[in-house]
Amino acid sequence: MAPVRTTGAIVAAAAISMAVLSYLFSSKKPNLALLKKKKKKPRNGLIDAIGNTPLIRINSLSDATGCEILGKCEFLNPGGSVKDRVAVKIIEEALESGKLAQGGVVTEGSAGSTAISLATVAPAYGCKCHVVIPDDAAIEKSQIIESLGATVERVRPVSITHRDHFVNIARRRALEANEAASKHRKADQMNGESLEQTIDYTTGGEKQSLALPHNCKGGFFADQFENLANFRAHYEGTGPEIWDQTGGSLDAFVAAAGTGGTVAGVSRFLQEKNPNIKCFLIDPPGSGLFNKVTRGVMYTREEAEGQRLKNPFDTITEGIGINRLTQNFMMAKLDGAFRGTDLEAVEMSRFLLKNDGLFLGSSSAMNCVGAVRVAQSIGPGHTIVTILCDSGMRHLSKFCNAEYLSQHGLTPKAIGLEFLGIR
Repeated sequence: MAPVRTTGAIVAAAAISMAVLSYLFSSKKPNLALLKKKKKKPRNGLIDAIGNTPLIRINSLSDATGCEILGKCEFLNPGGSVKDRVAVKIIEEALESGKLAQGGVVTEGSAGSTAISLATVAPAYGCKCHVVIPDDAAIEKSQIIESLGATVERVRPVSITHRDHFVNIARRRALEANEAASKHRKADQMNGESLEQTIDYTTGGEKQSLALPHNCKGGFFADQFENLANFRAHYEGTGPEIWDQTGGSLDAFVAAAGTGGTVAGVSRFLQEKNPNIKCFLIDPPGSGLFNKVTRGVMYTREEAEGQRLKNPFDTITEGIGINRLTQNFMMAKLDGAFRGTDLEAVEMSRFLLKNDGLFLGSSSAMNCVGAVRVAQSIGPGHTIVTILCDSGMRHLSKFCNAEYLSQHGLTPKAIGLEFLGIR
């Protein structure tokens, strides 16, 4: 009987076995990774969900400039902006120091985003929130704050040197809350009677009252412009996250400044990690910070705060640009600055929506203008990071309103990035 030829069958079986083993071993790794991801513990409440936001490549800008332009998606925080970090840090430090107690009222003067963040996180710490906001801020910001359970006081915009500037009023409201709480404690001690605690004010020509809880523990003025908890929120949080997410491989950072906390905290942290990382400011119209960074002079004598007779329309952007040096901004380590225009910010927001699906607010759009300016300055092949502060959802009545833009000569017309000199 002729011998059976088995060589081909053995080879085929071996090949099949090797393929099966290869598949099993190669498929094991991603499965394990998925299992590990699934085992991640849920975050502990609202506060724990703040921060660790994604860093994304902005494809259209990266492709156009030859640089890797990355945006930190702060609009994905629970309160919808980068200011969530600041609100948490301010409240936590105030509670730790005893300046604020559970049951107290946090007051703040804000053009919108910080107020929304404070109103969002204050209840998680057992506190109430009262916000003083300029009446030229987008109306939807006030509506959001009120919907979050905070009280809103809208006031006319005046110079910071005026006693009725929204920041100065917010400071007074905290003092008034402390006085009301003190009277309540004394009345309790004397006869055990609970007095009704209210703070009366006028907003929009109508008399309003801030009703304080009977057990109100006083007020605390958040003071986002001068409170260095703002700076620390970014020095300890945003900066390290950017460093980790890029693996330390970045060449530049750019952002606009309002309080100055973000640009200061991030720039100082990054330059301490690597002095070769260049940090820049992008400044909107009407702000004096560009002059301060590039020339060392904030403004001429005629332009100084307190010398203006009226409040002119300076910029459509909200929450950025300022004509004084804050304690937070003075912590920044900057290598230069760029000016941005309102039209550039508007055009950029429309360009990013059309090409990347990013629906951004005015300060985020200005930051992206800054990122392109930095790319043009340092040339292709570099990695540049900026902050996507908030989305366009809280800018519907002004920055995203075609009629409003038309009234101020800001109707977008660009097809591409020609408004920044890129064809």
